[in-house]
Amino acid sequence: MNADDAAGLLRFHHTLSPETTHSRFFSVHPELSAAELHRFTHVDHHEREAIVATVAGEIVGVARFDRLGGGGEAEVAFVVADSFQGRGIGTLLFDRLAERAREVGVSRFVADTLPHNRRMLAVFHHAELPMETVFRDGVVHVAIDLTGGAATA
Repeated sequence: MNADDAAGLLRFHHTLSPETTHSRFFSVHPELSAAELHRFTHVDHHEREAIVATVAGEIVGVARFDRLGGGGEAEVAFVVADSFQGRGIGTLLFDRLAERAREVGVSRFVADTLPHNRRMLAVFHHAELPMETVFRDGVVHVAIDLTGGAATA
């Protein structure tokens, strides 16, 4: 993803249902702010990465990571257009993003998700990587070991 993708990202975001934006942003989020649009489209491909899935030239899914503290841990997030959910796009995006993360030294993804966001949790489970989940304060905190080693407590 780069600055040239801003218009496409806005079009994509406008296709998302209130339920999907709530699952991604933890609130109904009908518009991306100028700051969000800039952040989402300006990545350095090392500390911050974003990849998209497209159909007929239009974005139908976005996956991203933001490295935490410059180390081997990064926060991961993704969203797929409502009309394309349940087709494996999230899984493909996650797999590609994990591959990219490993290439730049990220060994662990972390994420917070709402407990009803079963599709996102399913993508994490389908990755078949060691994973820890903790439910606290109404949120599922997920940690995924990208090295494939044993999960830590």
